[in-house]
Amino acid sequence: MAAWAAFGAGIIIMIAPDIKSAIEHLRRLIDASNVILPFTGAGISTECGIPDFRSPGGLWSKNQPIPFDAFISSQEMRDEAWRRRFVLEESFAKAQPGRGHLALASLYRAGKVPALVTQNIDNLHQASGIAAGDVVELHGNTTYALCLDCSARYALSWVKQKFDPHERAPDCPDCGGFIKTATISFGQSMPAEAMRRAEKLTAACDLFLAIGSSLVVWPAAGFPLMAKRNGAGLVIINREPTEFDGIADLVVRDDIGDVLGAFISH
Repeated sequence: MAAWAAFGAGIIIMIAPDIKSAIEHLRRLIDASNVILPFTGAGISTECGIPDFRSPGGLWSKNQPIPFDAFISSQEMRDEAWRRRFVLEESFAKAQPGRGHLALASLYRAGKVPALVTQNIDNLHQASGIAAGDVVELHGNTTYALCLDCSARYALSWVKQKFDPHERAPDCPDCGGFIKTATISFGQSMPAEAMRRAEKLTAACDLFLAIGSSLVVWPAAGFPLMAKRNGAGLVIINREPTEFDGIADLVVRDDIGDVLGAFISH
């Protein structure tokens, strides 16, 4: 059985006391649900070798992120953005889906998960077997690049070939626009269609799984609350506490791969 833990202000949080209890309770919730919406953050990909950005020792503790307006206004910042991206290329290129990705792909194949919403940019959900059209990427995708003006798509290998001789970010050969990884930077507008679709999926689910997300980045962090208000069950699987633990039906603070690995079907 899961344990009830009391916190300040009379808040009661149901936290699984051990991994066995976590898996048993999660299985009951999954079995009782018809439409499950996974919402994933960086924690699901760390076992795959993808570095975390926000946590202590993460990438942003070593290099401050480059805001969108700085990228737009400065050739130097565009050069630096691409230099950083190519330093990370080995980590992204060699990464394979982890146990969490494979478990969610199993639920997808079983018809329990119609689509998935992710804050991640690593393309690992697509690589796990979930159709690209069913992966809603709130923060974009770092495995390819786009022209910010004409939306022409470029392979990273092409950008690197142009970048390497002088370490200068190339411009779009079609329109002269700036080329950027297909990710959402600080200060850049959230993708309107992805947000609309995420809202629609949240409203339709009867079980919302928040996995590996600190749930601090708004407006995306509002989806667990929206799901709960719409009557869905809420499960939070994350190493660290989140501000939404108090409304969750189950909080799991064990390793994501260890927990979700029990749900991989072959």
